[in-house]
Amino acid sequence: MTDLGDLVQHTADRLAEQRAGVVVAAVAGGATEIRGAGRTGGPDGAAPGPDTVFEIGSVTKVFTALALARLTVAGATALDEPLADLLPAGARVPARDGVPITLRDLATHTSGLPRLPKGMLLGALLRPHAPDPYAGCTADRLLDGLARTRLGAVPGRRFRYSNLGAGLLGLALARRAGGTYGDLVGGLITGPLGLTDTRLDSDPARTAQGHSARLRPVPHWHLADLAGAGGLRSTGADLARFLQEQLDPGRGESAEAIALTRTVEHPVAPVAAVHLGWMSLRLHPRQGGHRRYWHNGGTGGFTSYLGFDPERGVGVLALANTARPVDSAAELLTELQGAA
Repeated sequence: MTDLGDLVQHTADRLAEQRAGVVVAAVAGGATEIRGAGRTGGPDGAAPGPDTVFEIGSVTKVFTALALARLTVAGATALDEPLADLLPAGARVPARDGVPITLRDLATHTSGLPRLPKGMLLGALLRPHAPDPYAGCTADRLLDGLARTRLGAVPGRRFRYSNLGAGLLGLALARRAGGTYGDLVGGLITGPLGLTDTRLDSDPARTAQGHSARLRPVPHWHLADLAGAGGLRSTGADLARFLQEQLDPGRGESAEAIALTRTVEHPVAPVAAVHLGWMSLRLHPRQGGHRRYWHNGGTGGFTSYLGFDPERGVGVLALANTARPVDSAAELLTELQGAA
């Protein structure tokens, strides 16, 4: 196999051809390589590196779901606990056919909730280029809209990707833990793992400038109380450490929680499934037949991708400060799976 560092740099260079800047990392055979290409968008014209901060968008959802798994393993929550039990007294949560929304439903996108909060879709259509579209998603507005929402399916029955559901899960878990969403993730995941740059805020001097698909600078996003759906920022170094933990979690509650995120499974296609936070794909037998876990993300000026194969012990991540998907980094993961 070609040197791992060369493979990672080649992927970063390829992705940077149509993006302002890119950071790519790979974990394989106990080694980790992180490479950058392009530019951060700062005044110095520097290339992004392992410690450059990016918005990671919906990759946040795997942190939210892992927090659920950690609390469940500790006995502080249960996967089939109704969402209503974790919200303020008097909050109205829709049900269908008498079936309530559970925490499991929120983490697997089977709650029946729409993709966006009530009233937000119309606003997005009328103002498609509005900056920071989620900034007004306070808890009060989310719960008010939730009370007026009708479910599109009986909870637990059908996969329907929902930013609203993931955001409500983060809000609910934070309330159960007695703090903010940032406190929740920091206390259960990023703190124990030493992921000091994975948080809701960031050092402006190390944060890349986001760009539209046409490479025009755009404002950063802030998701207010919908943060559990996509509000985290992180670095290549932090997410590589997170991938290492996914591949080799050791023992104890952390390992048990990681296992729980994968054993919970809702099929969405013959070879695809959704788990607690993660999506998965069963590769063709000619590619080894292994299951690949992955999630991607995107905000107004950033995109992200994480994927790994625990059986082969390999993982890949890509971060870009441009609103063009970086999912093709999965090609590097496929190459590493074959080599492993």
